[in-house]
Amino acid sequence: MPTLDPQLKRALAERIRFYNELGIYDFYRREGLPVVERMPESTELAIEEPSDLMPRKVALPVLQSAVMRPELQVSDPVQALRAIREDIGDCTRCVLHKQGRKQIVFGVGNPRAELMFIGEAPGADEDIQGEPFVGRAGQLLNNMIKAMGIQREDVYIANIIKCRPPGNRTPEREECDTCSPFLMRQIEVIKPKVIVALGAVAAKTLLAVNAPMAELRGRWYDFRGTKLAVTYHPAFLLRDPRQKKEAWKDLQMVMKELGWEVPKKSGPE
Repeated sequence: MPTLDPQLKRALAERIRFYNELGIYDFYRREGLPVVERMPESTELAIEEPSDLMPRKVALPVLQSAVMRPELQVSDPVQALRAIREDIGDCTRCVLHKQGRKQIVFGVGNPRAELMFIGEAPGADEDIQGEPFVGRAGQLLNNMIKAMGIQREDVYIANIIKCRPPGNRTPEREECDTCSPFLMRQIEVIKPKVIVALGAVAAKTLLAVNAPMAELRGRWYDFRGTKLAVTYHPAFLLRDPRQKKEAWKDLQMVMKELGWEVPKKSGPE
């Protein structure tokens, strides 16, 4: 095997990491391709779209070793989540790092949780404290969790994106596409039995559908082998408290799926 130019090695490593974040991990070398001494900026790597019988693979001109996801090298979910957080680093992958965010808001909770809540994006309080759902919406989410008969520490809570958009605007698609692969890796480590998508942005991003909440709620989805339900975002419930009863119906559906006793109370206050 010829020795690779150091610059080419770095370029390959960065490109492989990029594909890993998109959920692509299988690589092969296409026979008959020449060895190149350096990789020009315009070089493109060929991607073969998956079929029903063939998993997605990436063809590289030269590949000595794939860059493995660091969390796959440990069995303890606490260490695995820490490895993902370290892999994110002080992220500059999208424009949000230049638009006033103070820190990465990774996720919090039980790394072995049966139930995982996924929201939209950090807000101002979350950006300051570095933890998802700690503002007014977070207080309501805590009440929703307590109404289910459990504590915040029993579940895992994260967002589609990990940086606060300026002015708490809705995350843009490119931002969701860039950041959500890290969320997918968190889900793979935690292995929850049920995921609850909080709000339309989370639901539409995870399910890759464009439908109103009225159509998304009240049913189960198969998300990568995990049951997924959709309910209203706590911030929406603060604006329209009349929908709390509907959200409680969604949570009751989740409790029944998990085999938990459904409290007789009418739901969160």
